[in-house]
Amino acid sequence: MKSKIKAGFTLIELLTVISIIAVLTALSLSGAGFIQKKGARSRAQSEIKALEAACESYKADNGSYPMATGTTDQVAATRNQVAANGDYNPTLPIYKNSSLYLYGQLSGDTAYTGQVATGARVYMEFKPSMLGITTTGSPISATNKVTSINDPFGFSYGYSTASTTTSGVDGYNPTFDLWSTAGTTTPATSGTQLKWITNW
Repeated sequence: MKSKIKAGFTLIELLTVISIIAVLTALSLSGAGFIQKKGARSRAQSEIKALEAACESYKADNGSYPMATGTTDQVAATRNQVAANGDYNPTLPIYKNSSLYLYGQLSGDTAYTGQVATGARVYMEFKPSMLGITTTGSPISATNKVTSINDPFGFSYGYSTASTTTSGVDGYNPTFDLWSTAGTTTPATSGTQLKWITNW
């Protein structure tokens, strides 16, 4: 009487299968990361376009783009000033303060509490995902104020316009810049370019 021998996997076969699974998992994860970044870049481009349109509407009504008077930290004179000072890090006050000021002017919420000020005009309605707040996960209120306009990478958008005294004319700001550093917090290394998302 012949005995039946059970066929099984050898150690080499098992290791080969595990290796193939590991490689496929790594490929799918890296692909998912790429798709997420591409989606975030597309969303940032759309948000910058919307902010740009709101700024144009603001200028049509007010004669100039949103501009804080007498505050060098709130609205940088130009994006070149930001670059010259090495302020590439979007967590710095120059980014948060200027985007917060822009939020107040475009939303009419000049107290940053989620309430439109009496008589203020709304040029743009902001999605909650675009706003940085004091305490994440809680509703915007007098005790949980808006702190910045955030890009899809979780950092403040950059906003700058010409200073109030350019060419000796108070309120002269013929243009403005909007940008996202696309998650970058350091300057480009030698021979590479910053991959910022911009309106210029």
